Amino acid sequence: MLAFRKKISSQKFKRKARRTLSSNFVKEKRNYVADTSAIINKFVSTLIKKGISGRIIIPNAVMAELENLANKGREEGFLGLEEIAGFHKLKHKFPVQIYFEGTRPSEMQIRYAKGGEIDALIRDIARNNKAILITADLVQAKTAQAYNLQVLFLKPKQKIEKKRFWFWRK
Repeated sequence: MLAFRKKISSQKFKRKARRTLSSNFVKEKRNYVADTSAIINKFVSTLIKKGISGRIIIPNAVMAELENLANKGREEGFLGLEEIAGFHKLKHKFPVQIYFEGTRPSEMQIRYAKGGEIDALIRDIARNNKAILITADLVQAKTAQAYNLQVLFLKPKQKIEKKRFWFWRK
């Protein structure tokens, strides 16, 4: 006899996956690695203002990804680059240092970016620096957790689109 699994909706599955992730941080000097999603969503500057301290490491793979998005005219690329430029002002007011580290992605890694190659570069930098990975990407967070990395997951606010209602006259 075959056992049937109850079908779980995508939203319920994601909600269940988020339960084991932490969004809490401690106010002691630590190393942090920010991924692209955390920068685009402006979570890193918010965390700095709320009291994280130590080294904020921006992988060069993230810079390459933001630069690529900006070159394509995508708003996210410009938002991310602007956010990082703002870190240099924040480091004068708050106890953080900003570092750029790692190699730029190779042509092969760019080609397979959707498969997680760029995310792997970011996780490697977090592992090598014994850093906490800051991300708003659920898949990146769960993968990092599977590799036993410390993760600070911040859920992005979803843009709510207004539904249009059409009323038909009889």
